Amino acid sequence: MTAPVFVVDAVPGAGNFLLDGPEGRHAVSVKRLREGEELVLVDGRGRWAACEVLAAEGKDRLTVRVAGVHEDPAEEPRITVVQALPKGDRGELAVETMTETGVDAIVPWAASRCITQWKGDRGLKALAKWRSTAREAGKQSRRTRFPEVADLMTTKQVAALLAEADFAAVLHEDRDHPSGALATADLPAKGSVVLVVGPEGGVSPEELAAFGAAGAKPYRLGRSVLRTSTAGTAATALVLGRTGRWS
Repeated sequence: MTAPVFVVDAVPGAGNFLLDGPEGRHAVSVKRLREGEELVLVDGRGRWAACEVLAAEGKDRLTVRVAGVHEDPAEEPRITVVQALPKGDRGELAVETMTETGVDAIVPWAASRCITQWKGDRGLKALAKWRSTAREAGKQSRRTRFPEVADLMTTKQVAALLAEADFAAVLHEDRDHPSGALATADLPAKGSVVLVVGPEGGVSPEELAAFGAAGAKPYRLGRSVLRTSTAGTAATALVLGRTGRWS
């Protein structure tokens, strides 16, 4: 088991550091870390520090000694999943599993066939939940770089994102589609990969046309049709394996 991860705004340099607040409470009262045990402090942007616990105080204060500070470079190719808004809490499920798998960025998309709509305060709260989920899943899976969760995008904005990608794909349920399988697509070793996951009702012909004009082709994952909340995770895993990021 690797050392538990705790998130800080800025990773400290060498010396002693006091971990307090919510993360300190989690370390002391939930994880029950004690003198001599190890932990890792991360900022979610690639910088991290290996630490040793010196002392626990009260319910939410932990003094640690920073043994070494490191910075992990961003991996390539960068994988972004454009996720159409699923129903209920399946959006958070999608964000959680994609984060655990290794996605680099997640873009919420207001597709025309989405049942769920993000509007006003409800939309802001939903977006905050996605970002919080990405943070917690990144921490739980021992990541040093957490995925970025963008603001909600329209179809036009997604098309612009696809136009800038080195490889862009729309995950499609048609097993006989002429573009073929994502498993055999020519993927770049560097640059950016953007994958579009449609809503429960599928990507509309108009959206497919707009994305096609931006350079994104439809690809299938396999013989079965995955739910919108699981397709992004499966596609991310496939790309990670094929590009060597999981080697």
